Amino acid sequence: MTAAGFHPPAGRCTFLGAGPGDPGLLTLRAVDVLGTADVLIADPLTAAAVRTHCPSGVQVIDPADAGKELADLAADAVKAGRHLVRTVDGDPGLDGCAAQEMLRCAKAGVPFEVVPGVAQSVGVPAYAGVPLRGGQGADVRFVDAEALLAGQVVDLGVPETTLVVRTTLGQLPATANALVAHGRKPDAALSATLSGTTTRQRTFTSTLAAIAADLKAARVLPSPVSAPVDPATSVIAVVGAQVAHRASHSWFETKPLFGWNVLVPRTKEQAHGLSEQLRSYGAVPQEVPTIAVEPPRTPQQMERAIKGLVTGRYEWIAFTSVNAVKAVREKFEEYGLDARAFAGIKVAAVGETTAQALVDFGVKPDLVPSGEQSAAGLLEDWPPYDPVFDPIDRVLLPRADIATETLVAGLVELGWEVDDVTAYRTVRASPPPAETREAIKGGGFDAVLFTSSSTVRNLVGIAGKPHNVTVIACIGPATAKTAEEHGLRVDVMAPAPSASALAQALADFGATRRDAATAAGEPVYRPSERRPGSRRKAR
Repeated sequence: MTAAGFHPPAGRCTFLGAGPGDPGLLTLRAVDVLGTADVLIADPLTAAAVRTHCPSGVQVIDPADAGKELADLAADAVKAGRHLVRTVDGDPGLDGCAAQEMLRCAKAGVPFEVVPGVAQSVGVPAYAGVPLRGGQGADVRFVDAEALLAGQVVDLGVPETTLVVRTTLGQLPATANALVAHGRKPDAALSATLSGTTTRQRTFTSTLAAIAADLKAARVLPSPVSAPVDPATSVIAVVGAQVAHRASHSWFETKPLFGWNVLVPRTKEQAHGLSEQLRSYGAVPQEVPTIAVEPPRTPQQMERAIKGLVTGRYEWIAFTSVNAVKAVREKFEEYGLDARAFAGIKVAAVGETTAQALVDFGVKPDLVPSGEQSAAGLLEDWPPYDPVFDPIDRVLLPRADIATETLVAGLVELGWEVDDVTAYRTVRASPPPAETREAIKGGGFDAVLFTSSSTVRNLVGIAGKPHNVTVIACIGPATAKTAEEHGLRVDVMAPAPSASALAQALADFGATRRDAATAAGEPVYRPSERRPGSRRKAR
């Protein structure tokens, strides 16, 4: 049977490596396998990430509840024709207890397969900017900290061997001392990475002898003035000359918005592209809807408009938002229509996201503003009505109930007749959870992105005014004016009225801020990490 014709049995067990923490490190094979899971047993670090790729009805079992009974659970699943997926933080062959669990399955006669993943001991140093091998023939050894601390004989190789040690924050000083006791020099370079490959990652560079004191000075380990990190926090330590490369190879923690909690006051559908861009800069975006979209109170207007599209009433249809595309598409589907109903009609769109929504629907826009992505920008490129070349003089404009009259007035001035149709209503969204409201007002967010005046008004209305430590970024002058009217200091202004330009402007702000702190020899703090009593100057 060919590989293309192979279908795995329904009843099966899979041990799957979920990577060291970054959801982007899941392999394509892992995503495919997770999509067929009936039962999921997931290690805690990556549980949320793997769950998003599973079917909605998957049965989730806590690993602590499975324990030594995993082989029995797997056997029951196989007999019932179900697919049990056991995910491991890192790689099943190197991390966690998967090897023992596989052994129990083998002894019980339960068939299983293995999907490798990015091991923590390999992925975390890569994200910390510490290459493990310095050249051909260079030796790398993975050290078991538990065995080391238990006094067992551990072969560390020659002094030039790079050591990779998986331990915990609380055990790190003792682990460093044990390495010295086993022959490593006290001044051997060491990097210690906490929460590796996630936006909480922190890497400390020191030596075996000084790491304990350096962590106390950084207020990570207990000291008379510190608020220490959980001592059970996982740490990947690298010991050896390769640590010196971190100064030039650090690429993750030096991202311009690394670790910034950024509030995006838009729905998940609207904010998807913006949030992905923010993540590429190292930020942690959180979408908070400020506007809810509802159908028009009287649907007859939209029904007549859709009928007019089909019967040739319009020369043009203009979309100014993704929501307008969605509203028309839903009406089409309600009447059994598809993109072919746009045949013979010219289509205009404002903005990249609106144009992409049309493309996803199967419609390629004929007109997108060449300059400013706004109603004014669209009017700059819109052709005047010509009775010789335009057989029909009417434009359909499906939009929100609160939209401005700029586009309508401009089209009329160009000689067009406009059917201005309410395709959807925008209402203020429900308040976010209390925890989010407290974070907004208490300075828990490092920045907030405002993409319109309405997002300013609605966010303040449903959640309160952002704290003065929060960086305020606005998409344009009108939005900035509204923010200032609400008592907010605007720190960042987009050079162009687009969400992408706004995210880039915030990243540039973060990079400038980071460079200034580095040049002054100061620690790089996120805005929300400012110590109590410190006052920010208005920019």
